[in-house]
Amino acid sequence: MLVEVKQVTVPPGQRVLLKDISWQEFEAILEDLGEHRGSRVAYDNGTLEIMTPLPERESGKEIIGDLVKALLEELDIEFWCLGSTTFKNQLMQQGIEPDNCFYIENEAAVRGKDRLDLTKDPPPDLALEIDVTSRTHPSIYEKLGVSELWRFEKGKLKINVLQKGQYVESDISPHFLNLPVKEVIPQYLNQCKIQGRNKTMKAFRAWVRAQI
Repeated sequence: MLVEVKQVTVPPGQRVLLKDISWQEFEAILEDLGEHRGSRVAYDNGTLEIMTPLPERESGKEIIGDLVKALLEELDIEFWCLGSTTFKNQLMQQGIEPDNCFYIENEAAVRGKDRLDLTKDPPPDLALEIDVTSRTHPSIYEKLGVSELWRFEKGKLKINVLQKGQYVESDISPHFLNLPVKEVIPQYLNQCKIQGRNKTMKAFRAWVRAQI
């Protein structure tokens, strides 16, 4: 490339699309961007998107991620949170960086691994996207086989469950069948903005214990 990708500035909430990018170029761009960066990438059969999240997207992903962790901890379910790890499958020519993700059923299969290869390793069981700028790529998650995708959009949580290779919107989460997370997660996210994180997390944990 004549211009190194790290020289390109993408303002918050904006994106850059690059066409006809080979897998080798995609890998080189990821290395050029580095691991410690504010941008997210998505790769779909030669089209690469580079996007910089808005501040509210970042705060939303942290709080919702903390709520999911607390939920799994209170239910005593082992999990591994990998944040915005880049997930790639060269055979499928797909790559994505969720806002957050969790290994739950497949936690033991990837436990202790420093690097994951989705041509050999299972995909995350739950991925989270904060859809502040309408930048989500359900089709990539479908192709990678992520069984559940949460999309938080305009104050509402949408739960997408993979069925026969395609996402179907659901009112319940297969990972938390007896809990109304679709309604409760947005409620506690809003509560956090009013009462503060610590007080909200304690209240949320108390609510979970009351349910079980």
